[in-house]
Amino acid sequence: MAEKLQALKQQVCCSIDEAKDKLHGLGDAIWHHPELAYEERHAHDTLVRFFTQEKGWTVEPHYKLETAFRATWGPVGGADGESVVNVGFLCEYDALPSIGHACGHNLIAECGAAAALGLKAALESEEAWPVLIKVTVLGTPAEEDGGGKVDLLQEGSFQDLDVVFMAHPTQKNATYLPAMAIHSVLVKYHGRAAHASAYPWEGVNALDAAVMAYSNISVLRQQFRPDWRIHGVIKHGGVKPNIIPDYTELEYYMRTASHRDLPNITAKAEACFHAAAMATGCEVELLFGKNDFYEVLRNRTLEDLYEENGKALGMKFAIDGFSGSTDFGNVSHAVPGIHPYFYIGSEALNHTAEYTAASGADKAQFYTLRTAKALAMTALDVIFSPDVLDKVKQEFREAKLREEKP
Repeated sequence: MAEKLQALKQQVCCSIDEAKDKLHGLGDAIWHHPELAYEERHAHDTLVRFFTQEKGWTVEPHYKLETAFRATWGPVGGADGESVVNVGFLCEYDALPSIGHACGHNLIAECGAAAALGLKAALESEEAWPVLIKVTVLGTPAEEDGGGKVDLLQEGSFQDLDVVFMAHPTQKNATYLPAMAIHSVLVKYHGRAAHASAYPWEGVNALDAAVMAYSNISVLRQQFRPDWRIHGVIKHGGVKPNIIPDYTELEYYMRTASHRDLPNITAKAEACFHAAAMATGCEVELLFGKNDFYEVLRNRTLEDLYEENGKALGMKFAIDGFSGSTDFGNVSHAVPGIHPYFYIGSEALNHTAEYTAASGADKAQFYTLRTAKALAMTALDVIFSPDVLDKVKQEFREAKLREEKP
């Protein structure tokens, strides 16, 4: 049995290597046309065309969201009437304002597509499987702003998935990095304009409110828990020095290790925003983000399998590090899965112009496709042994129970 599984994993690797040029072309096409959240029309069309041209895939463009898609293959193996094991791979493809694919989402899309193709090839090479198997690829827009995965969760898009995989580029290989829950808010202060020299007493200074709010939050940090974060910017601070600003705008992100703490940190921040309005006489308007992102719920069974497969391919794994927030966290609370990180041949930091260049470099290709191989090999481990899938699901259930305890 072990020899058979290894032969199938080898088939995964060979198939991805054979498709490396078109996979590179896929990631490259997305990199050259960076698009913001919910506007990824070129990336959507590129991925839809890619899977439409691949034999055997059923492709649904504009799936639930305008720039989301679903591609499915199977089910195969097993016997009629048996339950289906549905393995999911996720593709992200939105970019950042001004600096393009500075978080490497073009490589996430390529990696997800490559893993799905590699797994499909291995499944096709074997006539008999212990269960019916289906492969699903979901194109999930708007990770950087809005949370396309949360939208798709609310639409029921993950209900029939048994396990889900994706991987994110960074400076190291890691089976897991802590991803924090996040809540965002846009703060708008409305005052009254006046000539700042001739009759300033007629004005209500919205910039004073913004500065006070910023200072209030900075002081509040002294009493934060070590695993809480809050950070923001003044997006609009006025027009000219001789006009008392009648409108200012701030944007803040609040992060906690558990989504259950988001209401607590949010209430403290709201008090700071309202206090600044009261002190200056301004009106305040709070517009909260479309979706909160949850922390990633770990599945160590999948992590261990992925690390074992990665090491077999030459990966060296870091044991610590930090990450930001991701809407995959919400997915991990609904379906067992993993969100490992992978090195792309550069020490550049995410969300910088240097990382944009690194994510589009030829050097990143080897590492991206190696990661895709490890994901598909891990999927084979789950499929090949029903006991492994049972263990993955049991761990998921236990983690959910721990998370739900007060």
